[in-house]
Amino acid sequence: MPRAYPEEFRRDVVEIARRNETPIAQIAKDFGISDAVIRRWLAKADVEDGLKPASAAMESAELREANKRIRLLEMENEVLRRAAVYLGRGINPK
Repeated sequence: MPRAYPEEFRRDVVEIARRNETPIAQIAKDFGISDAVIRRWLAKADVEDGLKPASAAMESAELREANKRIRLLEMENEVLRRAAVYLGRGINPK
């Protein structure tokens, strides 16, 4: 599991990388992290700071959650429908 870096450390690295004075690969080497991590932090910071719109990944996660909720509600509805049919057999309306 990747180790967690303190939020302040992340902010500092992002700030340094945004200055564009040093290549990201060099910043990564200096801080002992991979350049992919810095690029991921930059992308996340851009979204949080409003510089870029939210990624499709975030929307995709919301869509997955909505689909889970829909499946659950459909299963609950099916259970209630079957219960109504079962209970309806015992009652003979005249």
